[in-house]
Order: sequence, then structure tokens, then C-alpha cells
Amino acid sequence: MARSVTDEVVDQSAIDNRAPSVGHMFRERVRTLPDGEAFRHKEGDAWASLTWSQTRDRAYALAAGLIELGVQQEERVALCCSTRLEWVLADLAVMCAGAATTTIYPTTLAEEVAYIVADSGSRVVIAEDADQLAKLQAHRSQLGDVTRVVLVDGDSDDDWVMTFAELEASGRERLQAEAGLVDERIDATTPEHLATIIYTSGTTGRPKGVRLPHSAWTYEGAAVDSIKILSKDDLQFLWLPLAHVFGKVLLTLPLQIGFPTAVDGRVDKIVEHVGEVKPTFMGAAPRIFEKAYGKITTMMDAEGGVKAKLFTWAAGVGKEVAEIRRGGSEPGGMLAVKYRLADKLVLSKIRDRFGGRVRFFISGSAALNQDVAAWFEAMGLLIIEGYGLTETSAASFVNRPSVGGYKFGSVGWPLPGTEVRIAEDGEILLRGPGVTAGYHQLPDVTAESLGEDGWFATGDIGEVDENGFLTITDRKKDLFKTSGGKYVAPSKIESMFKGVCPYASQLVIEGEGRHFVSALITLDPDAIATWAGQNGMAGDSYSQIVTSARTREMVQGYVDELNSQLSRHEQVKQFLILDHDLSVEEGDLTPSMKLKRKRVTEKYKDQLDAFYTGS
Repeated sequence: MARSVTDEVVDQSAIDNRAPSVGHMFRERVRTLPDGEAFRHKEGDAWASLTWSQTRDRAYALAAGLIELGVQQEERVALCCSTRLEWVLADLAVMCAGAATTTIYPTTLAEEVAYIVADSGSRVVIAEDADQLAKLQAHRSQLGDVTRVVLVDGDSDDDWVMTFAELEASGRERLQAEAGLVDERIDATTPEHLATIIYTSGTTGRPKGVRLPHSAWTYEGAAVDSIKILSKDDLQFLWLPLAHVFGKVLLTLPLQIGFPTAVDGRVDKIVEHVGEVKPTFMGAAPRIFEKAYGKITTMMDAEGGVKAKLFTWAAGVGKEVAEIRRGGSEPGGMLAVKYRLADKLVLSKIRDRFGGRVRFFISGSAALNQDVAAWFEAMGLLIIEGYGLTETSAASFVNRPSVGGYKFGSVGWPLPGTEVRIAEDGEILLRGPGVTAGYHQLPDVTAESLGEDGWFATGDIGEVDENGFLTITDRKKDLFKTSGGKYVAPSKIESMFKGVCPYASQLVIEGEGRHFVSALITLDPDAIATWAGQNGMAGDSYSQIVTSARTREMVQGYVDELNSQLSRHEQVKQFLILDHDLSVEEGDLTPSMKLKRKRVTEKYKDQLDAFYTGS
């Protein structure tokens, strides 16, 4: 069933009547749903909940505590903490105090933490634990305006430091004397006031602080609300880094719509927690879906025999049914009978791994492979891909989980109120309420990215089809030309490989100015361990497995399959399997699991150059 963005029914009143600030949005949610569940978090082995009014009480106390520390309107409070309830409460407190949050990933190196804190002009830093505190203490003289550090976990003898509990207690005492203090700050906050500074990942040079006003976040909440893909009856599981714009926008949506959110950022616990929480939707980076796809398919292959054949049969039936449903129909006849059996024996069990209630997943921050998306759809788990940047408050485009509202390989339709234009060179230009006010203390860079007419140059190459779906080709700066003058889009090839090879973790394409394309490959530790156990290498180390001749032969087969789908000038002629995976900790990936291409190719320059020596 063909649909266009022009066919979409939008509740324009949600956008027109949006709140003036995040604080206003939060206060209104508390008023309308005081006893409704707001946030769920882990206390030991159990999940505990806060209602909206309980969340307000804690956030107001923390806001008053920040005011007691002297934090003024639009002054910055830096948050250096993993995804957990305290991050949520602290950010809400900053919003209610009329201040602005500077977000910092807990994996950020000490020198960069010092730079971000100083460059943002943060007055207070909320640090998660002793490790984060040590980063600040090591560079105390470089932190500029910081007057106090608030420690979430643990205690310190340093007079410069107070605990999270002490901040909250201080605020409660202040509120006893001035009950209306926080509401006065909320009332004084306007849409134009600064709400957040998020620093880009800094793949080259120093990170840039993206300034996002309250109007950007209230627009995001209202625009998503207006297309009615979520309701107060949904339940979100939120694990993404809240220092990242994707995580931050997913924290804004419940304030607007009113659904509860379970919060826990421990990546190694995602599968366990999703099974416990049983969410109706979840946002994630493509790597999470790729890992799940690889683990399940390789595990089934390893089973062999009847189980493997049954799984393959059921997946095929699921794919047939998904294609029919995508067109707005339901399966009938023998296919309907086969589907009921396939669902009972296989497909429902895959859904149960994700809690059994997921209506859809949202994928963002990097390209999702179409084959992986189609596999999940066959299982009855729809992944809708979205698109946006830090500079556009995350969500600018998103597929809709309705018949005709999504297209695999695309990032969907624009949110109402967001305009798109494709420049002559193919670059995507965006304009709308979610676009940044500029880069912090970088007027020249701001002028380069934001034209006088408000169009933001995204740096991404893409095209819009006749139904309004946007497809991203690649990052403009990542496109390269071979010595033969042919352009290559590396991200497209890298995404294709992850759909072809279930053992793949990363593929990094190289070939700028070269006469053929080469690649670095890493393999997923869990998936390759399963394969190794079936191929006489059980008990071998990861390094031994991935550098073996048998693994090389296996990967070569998948590279050949990839090449069969590529033009001659795009084909991978040489590759190296690294003896370790790429990681956030080593600086190869951003905290949102996006490849730092330039850093990785520079790091392995000698190995890549060797492919071309004498050739």
C-alpha cells in the first residue's frame, strides 16, 4: 500500500500548544498524571518505581539544591554519569532550575572532560563515582568556573565535593523556607533559554559544543506526539547513553506523552532487563540489533539438524507474511496455517527473548542493514529507522510503524515542522524548530553550518523519493574517490557486510586515491566463539580463532558474497582480520557505537598501506 508523507494525519495542536520549556513540560505531566508511574529503576535485584509526583519531589529538591549553590538561569551544570535514575533526576533538576545541562560521557578521557567542563563554563559538575571525580581532581586548575562537585556514589574528604544526597537534603531545607522557589525558576524560563550543551564526539580535533534551547526539546516531544506512534500506555526501556542526543530525546518523550520508562544503562544487562521489563518499545544503535541477529542465527546454525531446518523454515514463512502485511493485507489459506505453526514453534520464542510485548524498536545513530531489519520483521519485531544529528536535537526523520509508513533502507518521513532540501551536491539540508542555535563560542563554525535562511548543512548525502522517504547514502566527508576516479560510499558497503556475515562486528573500508578497495574486519566475540566450537577450536582464545586459516577462509566466503552485490570499483580486493574487536574504550567507536573512521584508518595505516605496496 503506497503512502506519502502528505497522507499522514498530524495533530497540529500538539505542536502549536507545546510547553514553553522542559520544566513547564515536566510540571504539566506531574499535574495530569501525579500517581502514574514515571520511572522504573533497579534496586538490588528488583525493579522499583517512582510516580510522577515522587519524581517531581526529588527533582525539585535537587533543583533547589543547585540554586542554593548559586546556579543562575542558563548557567551550566555538567553531568558525567552513566544512564541511571540519578542522571534523569539531575537533568530534570537542572531544567527546573532554569539552568542548562552539559552532557559528558563517563568514558571520556580526563583531559577531554576538563576541556568540556571549562569550555562550557559549567559551574557545578555532577560526577557518578570516584573514577569520574579523579578525572576532575587531576585537572582541577583547568576547570574554570567550577565551584562544587556533586558525587552520586560514595563520599569524599575533599571540601570541594558534596554527595548527591547532601545536595537533595540542602534543597529540601531551602524549599521549606521558599516553597515556590523552583516554580518561579520554571515560570521565568522561556523557549529561547539554553537547555543543553552536547559536545560532538570529536572524531577530528576538539569536540564542539552544540547549543540546544528549550524550544528544541519541547518541539521534539510535541512533534513525535503529533504523529501518534506512542501513547501513555506504552512502556519504554531506556539504556542508551543519556549524554548522547538520541538518549536525551528519548528522555524527553515521556514528559510530553506520559508513558513510564525503565532506566538502566548497563549494556551487558540489556537482554536480561528487556526480558524482565517487557517494554513496548526501545531505542538502540544498529550494533545491538546486529549482535542479536548474529547470535541467534549462528546459534541456530550450530544446532544443526531438525532444529536448524525448522528455524530456517519458520523464518521463511515469517518473511512471506511480513511482506503481505507490509502491503496492508493478512495471510490466508495454507500460508496462514503455516504461519500459526511457525509462530508457535519458533517466532514467538524469539519475541519472548525481548519481553514479548515489543510493538517496535527505533534504530538511530548509524545505518541499519536492510537484511537485518527484514529478519527482525520476519520474527514479528519491527525496527523503524530514524535520522537526526546532535545539531537537530536527534529526531528529524523517522519511519512510522504503520502500513505504508516505513521503508527499509530509508530513515522515513520528516517530523511535522521540519523541512528538508537536497543541495546540488546531494547534501541534506534541514530547517525547523529542532535545529541548534549554534556552536558554543564558535561563531565562525556556526556561520559555516547555518545559513542566514536557517538551513543547517548536515554533512550527509541523501535523496528523497516520490513518497517522501529519505535515504542516506553516506557522510559527505567519508565519500572517497579511487585512483580510477570512481566514488565509493564506505558506510553503505560496511552496512551490507553486516547483513551478509552474521559473525561480523566491524568492517572499515579504505581506498582513497588507491586503485582498489581494501578493508579491516573484526568479528563479534560471542558469534565467533559459537562458530569456533563447531570447527575444532573450542577453548581457543579470540585472537587464535580470528587469525586462524579456517576463519580466514570462512570470512573470505562472505567477502566474496558481498562483492557479488557491488560494482567492480567497490569490491573489496584485500582485507585484514584484526586480532581484537574495535571498542569505545580504545577510542575506535563513539559511546553511541558509531565508527570513528579517520581515527581507525590512521591507527592501522601501516597495515592498510601494506596492501598497496608493490601492487
